Amino acid sequence: MSNIHQRTVPTRLAITLIAAVVAFATLASATPAPASSNTETVSLIVRVAEGESVTPLVESLGGTVVADLDLINGASVVMPADHVAVLAANPAVASITDNVGIQMASAGWETKKVKFNQNTYDGTVYKTATGVLQAGDFWTHGYTGGGVDVALIDSGVVPVNGLSYPGKIIHGPDLSFESQAAELRYLDTSGHGTHLAGIIAGRDDGAPVTPTNSADFLGVAPGSRIVSVKVADASGATDVSQVIAAIDWVVQHRTDNGLNIRVLNLAFGTDSVQDYVLDPLAFAVEQAWKAGIVVVVSAGNDGNDHALRNPAVDPFVIAVGATNKSKTRTGIDEVMSFSNCGTAERSVDVVVPGESITSLRNPGSSADLDYPNAAVSDRFFLGSGTSQAAAFVSGAAALIIDRDPSLTPDEVKALLMQEADDSNFRRTDPLCIGAGVPNLEHIRHEIDGGDIPTATQTFAYSTGVGSLEASRGTDHLEHESVILEGEQDIFGQAWDGVSWSTASAAGLSWSGGDWNGVTWSGLSWSGLSWSGVSWSGLSWSGLSWSGLSWSDNSWNGLSWSGLSWSGVSWSGLSWSGLSWSGVSWD
Repeated sequence: MSNIHQRTVPTRLAITLIAAVVAFATLASATPAPASSNTETVSLIVRVAEGESVTPLVESLGGTVVADLDLINGASVVMPADHVAVLAANPAVASITDNVGIQMASAGWETKKVKFNQNTYDGTVYKTATGVLQAGDFWTHGYTGGGVDVALIDSGVVPVNGLSYPGKIIHGPDLSFESQAAELRYLDTSGHGTHLAGIIAGRDDGAPVTPTNSADFLGVAPGSRIVSVKVADASGATDVSQVIAAIDWVVQHRTDNGLNIRVLNLAFGTDSVQDYVLDPLAFAVEQAWKAGIVVVVSAGNDGNDHALRNPAVDPFVIAVGATNKSKTRTGIDEVMSFSNCGTAERSVDVVVPGESITSLRNPGSSADLDYPNAAVSDRFFLGSGTSQAAAFVSGAAALIIDRDPSLTPDEVKALLMQEADDSNFRRTDPLCIGAGVPNLEHIRHEIDGGDIPTATQTFAYSTGVGSLEASRGTDHLEHESVILEGEQDIFGQAWDGVSWSTASAAGLSWSGGDWNGVTWSGLSWSGLSWSGVSWSGLSWSGLSWSGLSWSDNSWNGLSWSGLSWSGVSWSGLSWSGLSWSGVSWD
Protein backbone atom coordinates (compact mmCIF):
# COMPACT_ATOMS: atom_id res chain seq x y z
CA MET A 1 0.00 0.00 0.00
CA SER A 2 1.16 3.44 -0.76
CA ASN A 3 0.72 4.72 2.75
CA ILE A 4 4.23 3.40 3.23
CA HIS A 5 5.59 5.01 0.10
CA GLN A 6 8.06 7.81 0.72
CA ARG A 7 9.62 10.28 -1.61
CA THR A 8 12.97 11.89 -1.08
CA VAL A 9 12.84 14.40 1.75
CA PRO A 10 16.02 16.49 2.04
CA THR A 11 15.58 17.03 5.77
CA ARG A 12 14.87 13.36 6.46
CA LEU A 13 15.69 12.23 9.96
CA ALA A 14 16.45 8.55 10.36
CA ILE A 15 17.97 7.76 13.73
CA THR A 16 18.09 4.40 15.42
CA LEU A 17 19.93 4.23 18.72
CA ILE A 18 20.86 1.12 20.63
CA ALA A 19 19.86 1.21 24.30
CA ALA A 20 21.69 -0.52 27.14
CA VAL A 21 20.70 -4.11 27.75
CA VAL A 22 19.17 -3.03 31.06
CA ALA A 23 17.77 0.49 31.20
CA PHE A 24 18.92 1.92 34.50
CA ALA A 25 18.16 5.59 34.13
CA THR A 26 15.09 7.04 35.84
CA LEU A 27 12.94 9.82 34.54
CA ALA A 28 14.36 12.17 37.14
CA SER A 29 17.81 11.79 35.61
CA ALA A 30 16.72 12.93 32.17
CA THR A 31 18.76 15.77 30.74
CA PRO A 32 16.86 19.08 30.96
CA ALA A 33 15.62 20.39 27.65
CA PRO A 34 17.65 23.28 26.27
CA ALA A 35 15.93 26.44 25.14
CA SER A 36 14.65 25.91 21.64
CA SER A 37 15.99 28.19 18.94
CA ASN A 38 14.27 26.30 16.14
CA THR A 39 10.51 25.92 15.84
CA GLU A 40 10.72 23.14 13.25
CA THR A 41 9.00 19.97 14.42
CA VAL A 42 9.50 16.38 13.31
CA SER A 43 7.28 13.31 13.38
CA LEU A 44 8.95 10.32 15.00
CA ILE A 45 8.38 6.83 16.32
CA VAL A 46 9.96 6.51 19.77
CA ARG A 47 10.50 3.17 21.51
CA VAL A 48 11.51 2.92 25.15
CA ALA A 49 12.88 0.18 27.36
CA GLU A 50 10.50 -2.14 29.18
CA GLY A 51 8.89 -0.38 32.13
CA GLU A 52 9.50 3.11 30.75
CA SER A 53 6.94 5.53 29.29
CA VAL A 54 7.32 7.67 26.19
CA THR A 55 4.89 10.41 27.24
CA PRO A 56 6.81 12.08 30.10
CA LEU A 57 10.10 11.91 28.21
CA VAL A 58 8.65 13.58 25.12
CA GLU A 59 6.48 16.12 26.92
CA SER A 60 9.42 17.27 29.04
CA LEU A 61 11.11 18.26 25.79
CA GLY A 62 8.15 20.16 24.38
CA GLY A 63 6.79 17.28 22.31
CA THR A 64 3.37 15.66 22.00
CA VAL A 65 2.37 12.01 21.83
CA VAL A 66 0.11 11.50 18.82
CA ALA A 67 -0.65 7.81 19.34
CA ASP A 68 0.53 5.11 21.71
CA LEU A 69 2.12 2.11 19.97
CA ASP A 70 1.79 -0.48 22.73
CA LEU A 71 2.72 -3.31 20.39
CA ILE A 72 6.28 -1.98 20.15
CA ASN A 73 6.38 -0.31 23.58
CA GLY A 74 6.52 3.11 21.98
CA ALA A 75 4.56 5.98 20.53
CA SER A 76 4.15 8.18 17.49
CA VAL A 77 5.23 11.67 18.54
CA VAL A 78 5.76 15.20 17.24
CA MET A 79 8.50 17.28 18.84
CA PRO A 80 10.95 20.13 18.20
CA ALA A 81 13.71 18.97 15.89
CA ASP A 82 16.46 20.52 17.99
CA HIS A 83 15.41 18.50 21.06
CA VAL A 84 15.70 15.11 19.40
CA ALA A 85 19.37 14.71 20.31
CA VAL A 86 18.54 15.26 23.98
CA LEU A 87 15.84 12.60 23.84
CA ALA A 88 18.20 10.23 22.04
CA ALA A 89 20.79 10.62 24.81
CA ASN A 90 18.38 9.31 27.44
CA PRO A 91 19.26 5.67 28.20
CA ALA A 92 15.56 4.89 28.68
CA VAL A 93 15.11 5.35 24.94
CA ALA A 94 15.54 2.23 22.82
CA SER A 95 15.13 3.82 19.41
CA ILE A 96 14.05 6.97 17.62
CA THR A 97 13.01 6.67 14.00
CA ASP A 98 11.55 8.86 11.30
CA ASN A 99 7.78 8.50 10.99
CA VAL A 100 7.31 9.61 7.38
CA GLY A 101 7.15 5.95 6.41
CA ILE A 102 3.53 5.71 7.52
CA GLN A 103 2.21 8.91 6.06
CA MET A 104 -0.34 8.91 3.25
CA ALA A 105 0.74 9.31 -0.32
CA SER A 106 -1.65 9.16 -3.28
CA ALA A 107 -3.40 6.11 -1.84
CA GLY A 108 -3.31 4.16 1.40
CA TRP A 109 -5.38 3.75 4.53
CA GLU A 110 -8.67 5.63 4.70
CA THR A 111 -8.48 9.06 6.35
CA LYS A 112 -12.18 10.00 6.34
CA LYS A 113 -14.81 8.23 8.37
CA VAL A 114 -16.88 5.94 6.15
CA LYS A 115 -20.45 4.86 6.86
CA PHE A 116 -20.01 1.11 6.69
CA ASN A 117 -22.69 -1.52 6.26
CA GLN A 118 -21.39 -4.94 5.31
CA ASN A 119 -24.51 -5.69 3.29
CA THR A 120 -24.45 -2.53 1.18
CA TYR A 121 -20.81 -1.40 1.03
CA ASP A 122 -19.28 -2.14 -2.37
CA GLY A 123 -15.68 -2.47 -1.21
CA THR A 124 -15.96 -5.64 0.85
CA VAL A 125 -13.75 -8.59 -0.01
CA TYR A 126 -16.91 -10.67 -0.44
CA LYS A 127 -18.46 -8.41 -3.07
CA THR A 128 -15.22 -8.03 -4.98
CA ALA A 129 -14.48 -11.75 -4.88
CA THR A 130 -17.97 -12.93 -5.79
CA GLY A 131 -19.50 -9.99 -7.65
CA VAL A 132 -16.51 -8.82 -9.66
CA LEU A 133 -14.11 -11.76 -9.97
CA GLN A 134 -16.83 -14.44 -9.85
CA ALA A 135 -14.86 -16.53 -7.35
CA GLY A 136 -18.13 -17.98 -6.09
CA ASP A 137 -18.31 -20.10 -9.23
CA PHE A 138 -15.13 -21.90 -8.19
CA TRP A 139 -16.42 -22.30 -4.62
CA THR A 140 -19.69 -23.82 -5.84
CA HIS A 141 -17.74 -26.43 -7.79
CA GLY A 142 -15.58 -27.32 -4.79
CA TYR A 143 -12.46 -25.29 -5.57
CA THR A 144 -11.43 -23.01 -2.70
CA GLY A 145 -7.66 -23.03 -3.03
CA GLY A 146 -7.25 -26.12 -0.86
CA GLY A 147 -3.78 -27.63 -1.09
CA VAL A 148 -2.31 -24.43 -2.51
CA ASP A 149 0.06 -22.31 -0.42
CA VAL A 150 0.48 -18.61 -1.16
CA ALA A 151 3.77 -17.05 -0.09
CA LEU A 152 3.25 -13.53 1.23
CA ILE A 153 6.50 -11.54 1.42
CA ASP A 154 5.39 -8.54 3.42
CA SER A 155 5.22 -7.14 6.96
CA GLY A 156 4.17 -10.38 8.64
CA VAL A 157 0.73 -11.66 9.59
CA VAL A 158 -1.14 -11.86 12.90
CA PRO A 159 -3.77 -14.58 13.51
CA VAL A 160 -6.79 -12.32 13.94
CA ASN A 161 -10.24 -13.84 13.50
CA GLY A 162 -10.44 -14.84 9.86
CA LEU A 163 -6.83 -16.04 9.88
CA SER A 164 -6.86 -17.94 13.17
CA TYR A 165 -7.86 -21.40 11.96
CA PRO A 166 -5.07 -23.87 12.89
CA GLY A 167 -2.57 -24.15 10.06
CA LYS A 168 -3.99 -21.21 8.10
CA ILE A 169 -0.81 -19.15 8.60
CA ILE A 170 2.61 -20.79 8.32
CA HIS A 171 5.48 -18.58 9.37
CA GLY A 172 8.62 -18.78 7.31
CA PRO A 173 11.75 -16.96 8.50
CA ASP A 174 11.49 -13.42 9.83
CA LEU A 175 14.08 -11.52 7.78
CA SER A 176 12.97 -8.11 9.04
CA PHE A 177 14.77 -5.80 11.43
CA GLU A 178 12.13 -6.57 14.04
CA SER A 179 13.20 -10.21 14.19
CA GLN A 180 15.52 -9.29 17.02
CA ALA A 181 12.67 -8.26 19.32
CA ALA A 182 11.09 -11.47 20.58
CA GLU A 183 7.76 -9.76 21.17
CA LEU A 184 7.63 -8.55 17.54
CA ARG A 185 9.06 -11.54 15.70
CA TYR A 186 6.79 -12.76 12.86
CA LEU A 187 4.05 -10.34 13.92
CA ASP A 188 2.62 -7.70 11.62
CA THR A 189 3.34 -4.40 13.37
CA SER A 190 2.35 -2.49 10.23
CA GLY A 191 -1.10 -3.92 9.47
CA HIS A 192 -0.30 -4.27 5.79
CA GLY A 193 0.47 -7.99 5.62
CA THR A 194 -2.58 -8.99 7.64
CA HIS A 195 -4.86 -6.90 5.43
CA LEU A 196 -3.55 -8.66 2.30
CA ALA A 197 -3.62 -12.13 3.87
CA GLY A 198 -7.32 -11.65 4.59
CA ILE A 199 -8.03 -10.78 0.96
CA ILE A 200 -6.09 -13.77 -0.34
CA ALA A 201 -7.07 -16.57 2.02
CA GLY A 202 -9.19 -15.33 4.93
CA ARG A 203 -11.94 -17.51 6.35
CA ASP A 204 -13.86 -17.25 9.59
CA ASP A 205 -13.64 -20.45 11.62
CA GLY A 206 -16.29 -22.87 10.45
CA ALA A 207 -17.65 -20.49 7.80
CA PRO A 208 -19.37 -22.21 4.87
CA VAL A 209 -17.56 -21.39 1.63
CA THR A 210 -20.51 -20.58 -0.59
CA PRO A 211 -21.26 -17.56 -2.79
CA THR A 212 -24.39 -16.87 -0.71
CA ASN A 213 -22.50 -16.54 2.58
CA SER A 214 -22.11 -12.80 3.00
CA ALA A 215 -22.32 -12.93 6.80
CA ASP A 216 -18.90 -14.47 7.42
CA PHE A 217 -15.53 -13.21 6.24
CA LEU A 218 -14.17 -15.10 3.23
CA GLY A 219 -11.12 -14.27 1.16
CA VAL A 220 -10.84 -15.12 -2.53
CA ALA A 221 -9.24 -18.52 -1.87
CA PRO A 222 -10.45 -19.38 1.64
CA GLY A 223 -9.12 -22.93 1.45
CA SER A 224 -5.53 -21.89 0.75
CA ARG A 225 -2.77 -21.30 3.30
CA ILE A 226 -0.53 -18.30 3.74
CA VAL A 227 3.23 -18.80 4.07
CA SER A 228 4.32 -15.53 5.64
CA VAL A 229 7.90 -14.37 5.14
CA LYS A 230 8.33 -11.13 7.04
CA VAL A 231 10.76 -8.59 5.61
CA ALA A 232 9.28 -5.23 6.68
CA ASP A 233 8.75 -3.56 10.04
CA ALA A 234 6.09 -1.21 11.41
CA SER A 235 7.04 1.57 9.01
CA GLY A 236 7.77 -0.70 6.06
CA ALA A 237 11.55 -0.53 6.36
CA THR A 238 13.43 -3.12 4.36
CA ASP A 239 16.19 -3.41 1.78
CA VAL A 240 16.05 -4.99 -1.65
CA SER A 241 18.57 -7.57 -0.49
CA GLN A 242 16.16 -8.73 2.23
CA VAL A 243 13.36 -9.14 -0.32
CA ILE A 244 15.67 -11.04 -2.66
CA ALA A 245 16.70 -13.33 0.21
CA ALA A 246 13.01 -13.93 1.00
CA ILE A 247 12.23 -14.85 -2.61
CA ASP A 248 15.22 -17.19 -2.67
CA TRP A 249 13.95 -18.86 0.51
CA VAL A 250 10.47 -19.33 -0.96
CA VAL A 251 11.87 -20.92 -4.12
CA GLN A 252 14.22 -23.28 -2.31
CA HIS A 253 11.67 -24.42 0.28
CA ARG A 254 8.50 -24.35 -1.78
CA THR A 255 7.82 -28.09 -1.36
CA ASP A 256 9.52 -28.82 1.96
CA ASN A 257 7.63 -30.95 4.46
CA GLY A 258 4.16 -30.69 3.05
CA LEU A 259 4.43 -27.18 1.65
CA ASN A 260 3.07 -26.50 -1.82
CA ILE A 261 3.91 -22.88 -2.60
CA ARG A 262 2.43 -22.18 -6.03
CA VAL A 263 1.71 -18.45 -5.72
CA LEU A 264 3.91 -15.58 -4.52
CA ASN A 265 2.33 -12.23 -3.63
CA LEU A 266 4.71 -9.28 -3.71
CA ALA A 267 3.20 -5.87 -2.95
CA PHE A 268 6.62 -4.27 -3.11
CA GLY A 269 8.44 -2.14 -5.60
CA THR A 270 11.30 0.26 -6.12
CA ASP A 271 11.60 3.11 -8.58
CA SER A 272 14.65 1.52 -10.15
CA VAL A 273 15.17 2.27 -13.84
CA GLN A 274 17.70 -0.51 -14.36
CA ASP A 275 16.86 -2.78 -17.28
CA TYR A 276 15.09 -5.86 -15.96
CA VAL A 277 17.40 -8.13 -17.97
CA LEU A 278 20.18 -7.13 -15.57
CA ASP A 279 18.28 -6.45 -12.36
CA PRO A 280 18.81 -8.83 -9.39
CA LEU A 281 15.26 -8.39 -8.05
CA ALA A 282 13.80 -9.17 -11.48
CA PHE A 283 16.07 -12.21 -11.68
CA ALA A 284 14.80 -13.41 -8.29
CA VAL A 285 11.12 -13.28 -9.30
CA GLU A 286 11.94 -15.05 -12.56
CA GLN A 287 13.53 -17.90 -10.61
CA ALA A 288 10.26 -18.27 -8.71
CA TRP A 289 8.35 -18.23 -12.00
CA LYS A 290 10.61 -20.89 -13.52
CA ALA A 291 10.10 -23.01 -10.39
CA GLY A 292 6.36 -23.17 -11.05
CA ILE A 293 5.32 -20.31 -8.77
CA VAL A 294 2.88 -17.72 -10.12
CA VAL A 295 4.33 -14.35 -9.10
CA VAL A 296 1.77 -11.56 -8.63
CA VAL A 297 3.18 -8.05 -8.20
CA SER A 298 1.49 -4.71 -7.53
CA ALA A 299 2.01 -2.13 -10.27
CA GLY A 300 2.72 0.77 -7.91
CA ASN A 301 0.86 3.77 -6.54
CA ASP A 302 2.76 6.69 -8.09
CA GLY A 303 0.07 7.69 -10.60
CA ASN A 304 -1.18 6.80 -14.07
CA ASP A 305 1.72 8.47 -15.86
CA HIS A 306 4.39 6.40 -14.11
CA ALA A 307 6.21 3.30 -15.30
CA LEU A 308 5.66 0.05 -13.44
CA ARG A 309 7.75 -0.39 -10.34
CA ASN A 310 10.44 -3.02 -10.07
CA PRO A 311 9.85 -6.01 -10.15
CA ALA A 312 6.38 -5.52 -11.72
CA VAL A 313 8.29 -4.21 -14.74
CA ASP A 314 9.58 -7.73 -15.39
CA PRO A 315 7.37 -8.99 -18.25
CA PHE A 316 7.13 -12.56 -16.97
CA VAL A 317 5.24 -11.78 -13.76
CA ILE A 318 1.61 -10.66 -13.42
CA ALA A 319 1.52 -6.87 -12.91
CA VAL A 320 -1.73 -5.72 -11.32
CA GLY A 321 -3.29 -2.27 -11.41
CA ALA A 322 -6.22 -0.96 -9.35
CA THR A 323 -9.74 0.11 -10.32
CA ASN A 324 -12.55 1.67 -8.33
CA LYS A 325 -14.63 -0.54 -6.05
CA SER A 326 -17.68 -2.17 -7.55
CA LYS A 327 -20.00 -4.92 -6.36
CA THR A 328 -20.78 -6.24 -9.85
CA ARG A 329 -19.16 -6.53 -13.26
CA THR A 330 -21.81 -4.33 -14.89
CA GLY A 331 -20.90 -0.96 -13.37
CA ILE A 332 -18.68 1.65 -14.97
CA ASP A 333 -15.07 0.94 -14.08
CA GLU A 334 -12.33 3.52 -13.72
CA VAL A 335 -8.63 3.02 -13.15
CA MET A 336 -7.65 4.67 -9.87
CA SER A 337 -5.59 7.82 -10.31
CA PHE A 338 -2.81 6.44 -8.11
CA SER A 339 -2.37 3.23 -10.11
CA ASN A 340 0.80 3.02 -12.22
CA CYS A 341 -0.08 2.28 -15.85
CA GLY A 342 3.35 1.58 -17.27
CA THR A 343 4.82 2.31 -20.67
CA ALA A 344 4.42 1.06 -24.22
CA GLU A 345 7.25 -1.39 -23.50
CA ARG A 346 5.66 -2.77 -20.32
CA SER A 347 2.25 -1.99 -18.86
CA VAL A 348 -0.16 -3.65 -16.44
CA ASP A 349 -1.49 -7.11 -17.29
CA VAL A 350 -4.84 -7.00 -15.46
CA VAL A 351 -6.72 -4.67 -13.13
CA VAL A 352 -8.87 -5.41 -10.08
CA PRO A 353 -10.66 -3.19 -7.53
CA GLY A 354 -8.22 -1.56 -5.14
CA GLU A 355 -10.26 1.33 -3.75
CA SER A 356 -11.24 1.41 -0.06
CA ILE A 357 -11.23 -2.37 0.36
CA THR A 358 -12.41 -3.71 3.72
CA SER A 359 -10.19 -6.52 4.91
CA LEU A 360 -8.99 -7.71 8.29
CA ARG A 361 -7.92 -5.15 10.87
CA ASN A 362 -4.78 -5.58 12.94
CA PRO A 363 -5.54 -3.79 16.24
CA GLY A 364 -2.56 -1.92 17.66
CA SER A 365 -0.58 -1.89 14.42
CA SER A 366 0.94 1.35 13.17
CA ALA A 367 -1.74 1.69 10.48
CA ASP A 368 -4.50 1.05 13.00
CA LEU A 369 -3.23 3.73 15.35
CA ASP A 370 -2.27 6.32 12.77
CA TYR A 371 -5.47 6.00 10.72
CA PRO A 372 -8.34 5.50 13.18
CA ASN A 373 -10.92 6.49 10.55
CA ALA A 374 -9.89 3.49 8.47
CA ALA A 375 -11.35 1.16 11.10
CA VAL A 376 -14.94 0.40 10.11
CA SER A 377 -15.62 -2.05 12.93
CA ASP A 378 -13.72 -4.03 15.51
CA ARG A 379 -12.68 -6.41 12.74
CA PHE A 380 -12.25 -4.52 9.51
CA PHE A 381 -10.02 -1.83 8.04
CA LEU A 382 -10.21 0.20 4.83
CA GLY A 383 -7.21 0.27 2.53
CA SER A 384 -6.58 1.36 -1.05
CA GLY A 385 -3.77 0.52 -3.42
CA THR A 386 -2.41 -1.84 -6.00
CA SER A 387 -1.41 -4.01 -3.01
CA GLN A 388 -5.04 -4.89 -2.43
CA ALA A 389 -5.61 -5.44 -6.15
CA ALA A 390 -2.64 -7.80 -6.35
CA ALA A 391 -3.90 -9.77 -3.35
CA PHE A 392 -7.20 -10.43 -5.14
CA VAL A 393 -5.30 -11.79 -8.14
CA SER A 394 -3.11 -13.98 -5.92
CA GLY A 395 -6.26 -15.52 -4.48
CA ALA A 396 -7.63 -16.01 -7.99
CA ALA A 397 -4.42 -17.77 -9.04
CA ALA A 398 -4.74 -20.13 -6.06
CA LEU A 399 -8.27 -21.08 -7.14
CA ILE A 400 -7.13 -21.75 -10.71
CA ILE A 401 -4.26 -23.95 -9.54
CA ASP A 402 -6.59 -25.82 -7.18
CA ARG A 403 -8.76 -26.64 -10.20
CA ASP A 404 -5.79 -27.76 -12.33
CA PRO A 405 -2.46 -28.16 -10.50
CA SER A 406 -0.72 -29.05 -13.77
CA LEU A 407 -1.00 -25.49 -15.08
CA THR A 408 2.24 -23.58 -15.51
CA PRO A 409 2.63 -19.95 -14.41
CA ASP A 410 2.56 -18.92 -18.08
CA GLU A 411 -0.76 -20.72 -18.54
CA VAL A 412 -2.28 -19.20 -15.39
CA LYS A 413 -1.27 -15.73 -16.58
CA ALA A 414 -2.69 -16.42 -20.04
CA LEU A 415 -6.02 -17.56 -18.60
CA LEU A 416 -6.31 -14.50 -16.37
CA MET A 417 -5.64 -12.19 -19.31
CA GLN A 418 -7.55 -14.11 -21.97
CA GLU A 419 -10.69 -14.26 -19.83
CA ALA A 420 -10.54 -10.63 -18.70
CA ASP A 421 -13.10 -7.99 -19.58
CA ASP A 422 -12.27 -4.40 -20.50
CA SER A 423 -15.69 -3.42 -21.88
CA ASN A 424 -16.96 -1.52 -18.83
CA PHE A 425 -14.15 0.99 -18.64
CA ARG A 426 -14.79 4.66 -19.16
CA ARG A 427 -11.10 4.98 -19.91
CA THR A 428 -9.85 2.75 -22.69
CA ASP A 429 -6.11 3.37 -22.48
CA PRO A 430 -4.69 -0.17 -22.73
CA LEU A 431 -1.63 0.86 -20.76
CA CYS A 432 -3.83 1.46 -17.73
CA ILE A 433 -6.27 -1.43 -17.93
CA GLY A 434 -4.22 -4.17 -19.58
CA ALA A 435 -6.51 -7.05 -20.50
CA GLY A 436 -9.12 -5.80 -18.03
CA VAL A 437 -10.76 -7.49 -15.03
CA PRO A 438 -10.38 -11.31 -14.89
CA ASN A 439 -13.55 -13.43 -14.89
CA LEU A 440 -13.04 -16.62 -12.89
CA GLU A 441 -16.29 -18.20 -14.05
CA HIS A 442 -15.13 -17.99 -17.65
CA ILE A 443 -11.72 -19.35 -16.65
CA ARG A 444 -13.27 -22.40 -14.98
CA HIS A 445 -15.33 -23.11 -18.08
CA GLU A 446 -12.19 -22.92 -20.21
CA ILE A 447 -10.34 -25.35 -17.95
CA ASP A 448 -13.30 -27.75 -17.75
CA GLY A 449 -13.55 -27.74 -21.53
CA GLY A 450 -9.86 -28.40 -21.97
CA ASP A 451 -9.36 -25.04 -23.63
CA ILE A 452 -6.07 -24.25 -21.97
CA PRO A 453 -4.21 -21.60 -23.96
CA THR A 454 -0.86 -22.62 -25.36
CA ALA A 455 1.28 -20.18 -23.48
CA THR A 456 5.03 -19.90 -23.34
CA GLN A 457 6.38 -16.44 -22.71
CA THR A 458 9.43 -15.74 -24.84
CA PHE A 459 10.79 -12.58 -23.28
CA ALA A 460 14.50 -12.28 -22.66
CA TYR A 461 15.44 -13.69 -19.27
CA SER A 462 17.10 -11.56 -16.63
CA THR A 463 20.72 -12.44 -15.89
CA GLY A 464 20.71 -10.84 -12.43
CA VAL A 465 24.27 -9.63 -12.88
CA GLY A 466 23.35 -5.95 -12.74
CA SER A 467 23.70 -3.49 -9.89
CA LEU A 468 22.12 -4.13 -6.48
CA GLU A 469 22.44 -0.40 -5.84
CA ALA A 470 20.51 0.43 -9.01
CA SER A 471 17.84 -2.06 -8.00
CA ARG A 472 17.19 -0.07 -4.82
CA GLY A 473 15.98 2.99 -6.62
CA THR A 474 16.39 6.48 -5.21
CA ASP A 475 16.57 6.10 -1.44
CA HIS A 476 18.12 3.77 1.02
CA LEU A 477 18.24 2.44 4.52
CA GLU A 478 20.01 4.86 6.81
CA HIS A 479 21.42 4.30 10.29
CA GLU A 480 23.11 7.05 12.31
CA SER A 481 23.84 8.94 9.09
CA VAL A 482 25.39 5.85 7.51
CA ILE A 483 23.56 4.89 4.32
CA LEU A 484 23.29 1.38 2.96
CA GLU A 485 24.34 1.96 -0.61
CA GLY A 486 26.59 0.55 -3.26
CA GLU A 487 27.17 -3.07 -4.12
CA GLN A 488 26.62 -4.55 -0.67
CA ASP A 489 23.74 -6.34 0.99
CA ILE A 490 22.03 -5.81 4.32
CA PHE A 491 25.01 -7.28 6.17
CA GLY A 492 27.46 -4.98 4.46
CA GLN A 493 28.64 -8.01 2.53
CA ALA A 494 30.01 -7.32 -0.94
CA TRP A 495 27.44 -8.17 -3.60
CA ASP A 496 28.62 -10.38 -6.44
CA GLY A 497 25.75 -10.59 -8.89
CA VAL A 498 27.38 -13.33 -10.94
CA SER A 499 27.98 -15.61 -7.95
CA TRP A 500 24.57 -14.94 -6.42
CA SER A 501 22.61 -15.43 -9.65
CA THR A 502 24.43 -18.70 -10.30
CA ALA A 503 23.66 -19.96 -6.80
CA SER A 504 20.06 -18.73 -6.95
CA ALA A 505 19.40 -20.43 -10.28
CA ALA A 506 20.84 -23.66 -8.88
CA GLY A 507 18.74 -23.40 -5.71
CA LEU A 508 21.84 -22.94 -3.58
CA SER A 509 21.62 -19.30 -2.46
CA TRP A 510 20.36 -20.47 0.94
CA SER A 511 22.68 -23.02 2.49
CA GLY A 512 21.54 -23.93 5.97
CA GLY A 513 21.20 -20.54 7.60
CA ASP A 514 23.55 -18.79 5.21
CA TRP A 515 22.48 -16.47 2.42
CA ASN A 516 24.97 -14.75 0.14
CA GLY A 517 27.77 -16.14 2.28
CA VAL A 518 26.61 -14.69 5.61
CA THR A 519 24.98 -16.57 8.47
CA TRP A 520 21.66 -15.04 9.49
CA SER A 521 21.93 -16.58 12.96
CA GLY A 522 24.49 -17.18 15.66
CA LEU A 523 22.36 -20.10 16.79
CA SER A 524 20.14 -22.59 15.05
CA TRP A 525 20.10 -21.24 11.53
CA SER A 526 23.75 -21.95 10.79
CA GLY A 527 24.11 -25.50 9.58
CA LEU A 528 20.37 -26.10 9.76
CA SER A 529 18.91 -28.09 6.91
CA TRP A 530 15.41 -26.77 6.33
CA SER A 531 14.35 -29.84 4.42
CA GLY A 532 15.37 -32.05 7.33
CA VAL A 533 13.08 -30.25 9.76
CA SER A 534 9.38 -30.99 9.75
CA TRP A 535 6.47 -28.63 10.07
CA SER A 536 4.18 -29.08 13.06
CA GLY A 537 1.26 -26.69 13.09
CA LEU A 538 2.75 -23.25 12.73
CA SER A 539 6.36 -24.14 13.51
CA TRP A 540 9.30 -26.36 12.75
CA SER A 541 9.06 -29.62 14.73
CA GLY A 542 6.71 -27.95 17.19
CA LEU A 543 9.30 -25.31 17.98
CA SER A 544 8.46 -21.69 17.39
CA TRP A 545 10.65 -19.80 14.98
CA SER A 546 11.52 -17.64 18.00
CA GLY A 547 13.83 -20.49 18.93
CA LEU A 548 15.45 -20.35 15.51
CA SER A 549 16.31 -16.69 15.53
CA TRP A 550 19.18 -14.32 14.99
CA SER A 551 19.22 -13.54 18.70
CA ASP A 552 22.98 -13.89 19.17
CA ASN A 553 23.91 -12.51 15.81
CA SER A 554 25.89 -9.28 15.85
CA TRP A 555 27.00 -6.82 13.25
CA ASN A 556 30.53 -6.88 14.69
CA GLY A 557 33.13 -6.30 12.04
CA LEU A 558 30.57 -5.60 9.34
CA SER A 559 29.98 -2.23 7.78
CA TRP A 560 27.94 -0.52 5.13
CA SER A 561 30.36 2.19 4.14
CA GLY A 562 33.65 1.39 5.78
CA LEU A 563 32.34 2.33 9.22
CA SER A 564 32.38 -0.58 11.63
CA TRP A 565 29.17 -1.67 13.32
CA SER A 566 31.27 -3.09 16.14
CA GLY A 567 29.32 -3.40 19.35
CA VAL A 568 25.95 -2.98 17.69
CA SER A 569 23.98 -6.18 18.13
CA TRP A 570 20.55 -7.07 16.81
CA SER A 571 19.78 -9.05 19.97
CA GLY A 572 16.42 -8.01 21.38
CA LEU A 573 16.33 -4.82 19.35
CA SER A 574 14.00 -3.46 16.73
CA TRP A 575 15.04 -1.36 13.77
CA SER A 576 11.39 -0.51 13.29
CA GLY A 577 11.58 2.61 11.23
CA LEU A 578 14.74 2.79 9.20
CA SER A 579 13.91 5.05 6.34
CA TRP A 580 13.55 3.96 2.75
CA SER A 581 11.84 6.20 0.30
CA GLY A 582 12.83 4.56 -2.95
CA VAL A 583 10.93 1.44 -1.91
CA SER A 584 7.16 1.21 -1.89
CA TRP A 585 4.70 -1.21 -0.34
CA ASP A 586 1.99 -0.56 -2.86
